Amino acid sequence: MQGIDIYGLIERMAALIRSEERKKCAELGLQPVHVQVLDYLSRCNKYSDTPAATSKYLGMTRGTVSQSLILLEKRGFIEKTSDSADKRVIHLHLLPEGLNTLKQAQLSELFNKASDLLNQHHASASKEIIAHALAALQKANSSQSFGLCKTCQHFTKTPTGFVCGLTKEKLSKSDSEKICQEHTLV
Repeated sequence: MQGIDIYGLIERMAALIRSEERKKCAELGLQPVHVQVLDYLSRCNKYSDTPAATSKYLGMTRGTVSQSLILLEKRGFIEKTSDSADKRVIHLHLLPEGLNTLKQAQLSELFNKASDLLNQHHASASKEIIAHALAALQKANSSQSFGLCKTCQHFTKTPTGFVCGLTKEKLSKSDSEKICQEHTLV
């Protein structure tokens, strides 16, 4: 396919996603940023469940995220806890009500249809191309990759489990399968 406008394709995909997201959010009495926060918290690990990491991942100001966190906490969707080692650090945790709301807000029908079509035409190659495009955009923007822990150059398998080579801390299987702000591409 010659002459494909990659930017145009990505922008159109993003516009479709945003449009669908706004509809779902309106049905739930939420703003898209609220659902984006819930989604991020459902997918991040213990190094990335802080307000600062949430702001970085979403590319939003700390003020915007802070106001969203206040609303989500009041509605019983999340809770904040202090770090056991450093009381200045706040960790965010998705509560069952937040997870339930997130499930209602997810664009599963839209993505199921798109995935079915994608799987008909070289799904693995398409997914790899999309992943490379994202990595290139992140690098061009000098932004953190926020990748899955198990795909990071610091991720280490040991005979007894997993360890973060950066922090030297043990990792649970769950943490290894979640987004980490300390991620460094291999």
